[in-house]
Amino acid sequence: MVRTLLRLILISGFLLMIPAVSFAAQTPEGTLKIKSRMVAQGIGLSWGEGVLLYKGQEYPFTYQANGLFRDVDTAMTAGELSGQVFNLKTPADLSGNYQRVEANSSKGGAVTSATMKNKNGVVVNLVSEVAGRKFNLSREGLNIELKTSK
Repeated sequence: MVRTLLRLILISGFLLMIPAVSFAAQTPEGTLKIKSRMVAQGIGLSWGEGVLLYKGQEYPFTYQANGLFRDVDTAMTAGELSGQVFNLKTPADLSGNYQRVEANSSKGGAVTSATMKNKNGVVVNLVSEVAGRKFNLSREGLNIELKTSK
């Protein structure tokens, strides 16, 4: 029983790594940039705006996260976060709740990138553009909503 459980845990951990690894060699369908960030100190709520660049067009979006910037380097600015977007078939597929698939750390243990995925299968590799600046995606994930054009 214990051996079976241990095997399942090991296999599950290995399978979680596969999506992040398989996207490393692919060409992204788009890129995104976090442009503004507001933080409610003490409760870990973050929100702001960004832009998706997809097929030469810019698509603005808003985001909200509980704990996205918890334990963050206080000098980090919004413009220091960007990402590559994979499996994006239409801009509307960007909207949704993203859950962390993988987090990567620098030498000091600061999280400097995270791979996250939404229910539409869109994968975003979010990265801090300044070495050593860390961020943390909480278990609640990151909610992105594409702005509608008027």
